[in-house]
Amino acid sequence: MTTARSAIAPLGSAGYYHCVSRCVRRAWLCGLDRLTGKSYDHRRDWVVVRVNELASIFAVRVLAYAAMSNHLHLALEFDPAWVEGWTDGECLERWLRLYCPADYSEQQRANRLTAWLCQPERIAQIRVRLASVSEFMKCLNEHIARMANLEDGCTGRFWEGRFKCQRLLDEQAVL
Repeated sequence: MTTARSAIAPLGSAGYYHCVSRCVRRAWLCGLDRLTGKSYDHRRDWVVVRVNELASIFAVRVLAYAAMSNHLHLALEFDPAWVEGWTDGECLERWLRLYCPADYSEQQRANRLTAWLCQPERIAQIRVRLASVSEFMKCLNEHIARMANLEDGCTGRFWEGRFKCQRLLDEQAVL
């Protein structure tokens, strides 16, 4: 029987997690497709760049990752206490790095930041999401899927359902 992700990685709790996302429709994440002879090794760079970008935004430490031919493994450490150490402005700046439209001017960004600084409920919600395993994986998987679908000239799912997550309970499991 499966366990709900909310029980494995509850919001607001620190921990170590092993997350796995698998491709669908015989799609390739990385490596050489022997059937067509096409190389997808450049996608590994997409993963590396995006993981590093997200690690600089979220309250996460990426312990290890592996981009395989059709799936992705990540070992992550999350600690909501890290987010609590950030100022409201810093939380919002990080959030805007994720969700601000690319065509926004600096003035529009500043206006949005100023408006949100007056909304403590929104800031509290953003703090929770910046320490969320699910939010991190959503941001990673959605970005990679969009790029891969664009490159493959198709639409629809790239990942097999939602990611799988397992809590690593001790240092031995992390190693």
